[in-house]
Amino acid sequence: MRLPVLVSAIALPLLGLSAHAQEAGDPAAGEKVFIQCRACHQIGPTAKNMTGPVMNGLFGRHSGSIPGFNYSEANKNSGIVWDEEVFREYIKDPRKKIPKTKMIFVGVKDEKKISDLIAYMKQFDKDGNKK
Repeated sequence: MRLPVLVSAIALPLLGLSAHAQEAGDPAAGEKVFIQCRACHQIGPTAKNMTGPVMNGLFGRHSGSIPGFNYSEANKNSGIVWDEEVFREYIKDPRKKIPKTKMIFVGVKDEKKISDLIAYMKQFDKDGNKK
């Protein structure tokens, strides 16, 4: 009879560990992480497509959908709608998530830096204005 209680006592803290690894990030720290993205991407009210598309309003957007940017067929046809989980997977290794993408980037592997980057990027709506 005590087994379910024991399982719950073990499982609940473990669930907390995975949630902790993806806790809310620090936008100010994320702005520093974004520096490595700026070689190809812009974000904010004056952002323009460069080697990579603008990052305004990324979350909730379909991959390959920024007007005027020349996406790879792989990116346009990926079927991805960007959310935190998909972005976490992508930013660690873009070519693993979307094989044949044009994006050449070694990735961000550190979970805290990814959380910070997400917090920074989520501040910007589709027009580049801070929410």
